[in-house]
Amino acid sequence: MHSELPAVPGTARMPEHRVVISERGSFCHATCTCGWYSPARRSRDLTRREADDHLAAEADPG
Repeated sequence: MHSELPAVPGTARMPEHRVVISERGSFCHATCTCGWYSPARRSRDLTRREADDHLAAEADPG
């Protein structure tokens, strides 16, 4: 679990999301600094779309 102290006491600061796509053999998967990860896929394009969807969902708080 990721933990960060707030920059200013009394405020919360969420860690920035950084996604990395890794390959192992013919499979690839995405992992994020927040702890999210995608299942292993043979399709690199699908893995990239899932990572983009994750980042978009985290950027839109509403």
